Amino acid sequence: MKITTQKELDDLIATANNSNTITLHENLEITFSCIIPCNIDAYNIEAHDIKAHDINACDINACDINAHDIDACDINAHDIDACNIEAKNIKYYAFCITYQSLKCKSIAGERENSFHKCLDQEIEIIKEDKKVTIELTQE
Repeated sequence: MKITTQKELDDLIATANNSNTITLHENLEITFSCIIPCNIDAYNIEAHDIKAHDINACDINACDINAHDIDACDINAHDIDACNIEAKNIKYYAFCITYQSLKCKSIAGERENSFHKCLDQEIEIIKEDKKVTIELTQE
């Protein structure tokens, strides 16, 4: 299924069940900036850029996500196949590989022997800047 307009997306959203979930038994490709106010359960989601302000969904549960760039707060999926990943927290089941870069605040697998790697460079763990306020007095 390829969605290219807000009207097409609104028509799909109108099919959400009582749990506010859309289940697709086919690939989903969204080719424009949008907000999705429901859960999506799809086999395969393809996009060039997935950003939190472009796609805003409660849950994205997918077997495969193929994208050039992923910029998001949290991603929960079975498989992620991407060139570059930049995220706050990555939690995966067993295996997470990127080709060019992987930047995140944290990365962890759910299995004891899970594995993550970036092929072209080291994984960059982004440290959160801590701000300290110092108040000076005349004393």
